[in-house]
Amino acid sequence: MAVEVEVRSLRVRYGALEALHGVDLAFPAGAVTVLVGRNGAGRTSVLHAVAGVVRPAAGRVVWRGREMGGVAVHRRVRLGMGLVPAEGGVFAGLTVAENLGLAGGGDGRGDGRGNGRGEVLELFPELVPLWGRRAGELSGGQQQLVAVGRALAARPRLLLLDEPERGLAPAVAARLHGCLLAWAAAGRTVVLAAQAVPRTLADAAVVYGLHRGEVVFRGEPSEVAGVHGGLPSELPQR
Repeated sequence: MAVEVEVRSLRVRYGALEALHGVDLAFPAGAVTVLVGRNGAGRTSVLHAVAGVVRPAAGRVVWRGREMGGVAVHRRVRLGMGLVPAEGGVFAGLTVAENLGLAGGGDGRGDGRGNGRGEVLELFPELVPLWGRRAGELSGGQQQLVAVGRALAARPRLLLLDEPERGLAPAVAARLHGCLLAWAAAGRTVVLAAQAVPRTLADAAVVYGLHRGEVVFRGEPSEVAGVHGGLPSELPQR
């Protein structure tokens, strides 16, 4: 299976704290990869390093054979990378329409049927009655839906999502997971961080378990389904 992104000997530090201790990961192209682990395991640091939000202290991020060191976040977005953070993924002062309009094309004031926004509204009809409301007035789950919707509307080649199900109803999360699997089948690459492998992502290609900044497991969803935390005592070792 071809590899879309690799991180090699990746170290990420926040002041004196080292969050990643030289991890090696390979995310297959045209597939869904799930990073599991408890809070503090290093999942977010992996996503942020790939997206360029944080600068690695050491190691490399290689995307489609290209070294990404020194490539700014906005440049990565233009090259086809998208990130949905666990929190703060919306522009609070803009309406839902305007937030989704930032995905490209138009001014966000229409009915949302242009570009990828129409597909997003079909996937998440919950956004329709919120269309004219400011994102900052919405609940946490509604804001998360807007953030995910904007990322999907942009149709990135590589989509990184940090606990995108946070605040979403189970049925909505299942719809999202089905969309992500369909995207992967169509050739896009998805990397998703979660505390456990969602049952609705049982067809993901690869699962990595992280614990305290290290990779402690690599395998298939069936080997870790329903296991929380990604701890060495809970995951089979390889």
